[in-house]
Amino acid sequence: MAAVVAIFVLACFALGYRFYARFIGERIYRDDEDIETPAHALEDGQDFVPTQKHILFGHHFTSIAGAAPIIGPCVAAYWGWLPALVWVVLGTIFMGAVHDFGALVVSVREKGRSVADIADSVMGPRARLMFLCFVVLLIWLVLAVFAMAIAGLFVSMPSSVLPINIEIVLAVIVGLLIYKKGVPALWPSIVAVTIMYLFVWVGTIIPIDFTKWGVSTVAATRGWVVFLFVYSAIASLLPVWALLQPRDFINSHQLFVGLGVLFLGLIVAHPHFDAPAIRPPEAGAPPLFPLLFVTVACGAISGFHGLVSSGTTSKQLDRMRDARPIGYGAMLGEGSLALASTMAAVAGVGLVGACALPGQGAVPSLSWHLYYDTWAHAGANKASAFVLGGGAFLEALGFPADISQTVMAVLVISFAATTLDTAARIQRFILAELGQATRIRPLENRYVATVVAIVPAMALAFGQTTDPASGEAKALGWVLWPIFGASNEMLAALTLMVLSLYFWLRKRPVLPLLLPMLIVTAVSIAALFGKLQQFLASGHHVLAGLAFVLLMMTGWMLFEGISAVRRHRGARAAAG
Repeated sequence: MAAVVAIFVLACFALGYRFYARFIGERIYRDDEDIETPAHALEDGQDFVPTQKHILFGHHFTSIAGAAPIIGPCVAAYWGWLPALVWVVLGTIFMGAVHDFGALVVSVREKGRSVADIADSVMGPRARLMFLCFVVLLIWLVLAVFAMAIAGLFVSMPSSVLPINIEIVLAVIVGLLIYKKGVPALWPSIVAVTIMYLFVWVGTIIPIDFTKWGVSTVAATRGWVVFLFVYSAIASLLPVWALLQPRDFINSHQLFVGLGVLFLGLIVAHPHFDAPAIRPPEAGAPPLFPLLFVTVACGAISGFHGLVSSGTTSKQLDRMRDARPIGYGAMLGEGSLALASTMAAVAGVGLVGACALPGQGAVPSLSWHLYYDTWAHAGANKASAFVLGGGAFLEALGFPADISQTVMAVLVISFAATTLDTAARIQRFILAELGQATRIRPLENRYVATVVAIVPAMALAFGQTTDPASGEAKALGWVLWPIFGASNEMLAALTLMVLSLYFWLRKRPVLPLLLPMLIVTAVSIAALFGKLQQFLASGHHVLAGLAFVLLMMTGWMLFEGISAVRRHRGARAAAG
């Protein structure tokens, strides 16, 4: 049953690319036009670099397919298998892929500027400034949480440390072979993936576990956080060909291999759904609406993807015709990852025997009902359903249990790390644009901007506060993270608003952009209002104030959008 549903979803994705992507590309985005891309017009060998379609697809795919499309569906499986799958399918085809594709096309047409910067052209300087400030705050939070999540996985899965870090060395070698020696890209990356999987086996035998050397778990985690921030700062300053592109190309092959064996294992195991189709929430748990739609943001529609499209990908696009397979196609790839994560959570966990869960400790035999017995456990366990359930699919193909779980952990960490260094580079670009908008010239310096990108994120990772949900002391970034889903959807809505206005001014049909914008706006407002009520009830006034500010910013942007429509209509009437 589960395998049949998965095949049906994959068929829907294929049909979406064949028909809907073509309709959007030809009728609205005009992606078949032969224009000079910023990668050629502004080529500098650093950030603007014309890139082969397959290599750039790897960068874009792995940058958007971080840990979120894995963690979100794993948590959302609490409500059963049907709501998550329906949202992944509809959100990916009709919202997320349209959003990512559009942000890429518009940025390419506007000389590689970010969507936040383009807001000035269609809505005015106030909207641009607000958009830029909002994006900066959001990326600081992304950097903090992804660094903490990767560090936590390094400590809990020490077998993943060697393969993840050897990949950095391999990526530098592959980059030199491709761009300095002229070696075709495919074979070096395949060899690199093979070596990395060899180190999965080596890491399982020789795990790098600092806690066994007398280092506390807290100290080990913080040490990895510092390492990851230093790495992301250096990676964001290097030319894209030296590390970013080859690493992402390697990761794209890894993801294809990982998804391939996951779906093959699902077909071979052929499990039934261990979860009910729809599960009514328990008393005190959040309702399906709007929480499902912000829990599964990446994997359906995510505002962060627009930052990648207009931040790094648009500066490397070789031809406009490459925008469709990269912008729309990569989102279908992320939807496939969200599908695999959902299947692991709603069917794979029923195949797992004895194991240990982060929120519950050792269990003799795992099941969906045990894993998702409470909302608190669903949130605490995070990506464990993917590691355990996905590992069970690999075991159905004959892989040992320890190797299977290490492969799943490496998959999660690889894409989280890719998103981490891409986010650091994007933050540098956004801060430079903010410096131009506010005339703060030091922010236009790439080294100053990198420091400003990293230091506040480190403060969010190391600062401590009380979690209003549990009453426990947690890192400030983790406490703020529940707001991320709503603010991420709000960013997607704002991006769709900019796209709608941009193409409306060019007299293109914008209903396929406007409808998703209205839906996502309603979801983000409802989610932020719910968080505001929760924070006020728990007495956490700082978080309540932040939720209120985000709500006000949403209202402000809607006002700016409506004002822009009125101004442009008035100008048209005067000209007519």
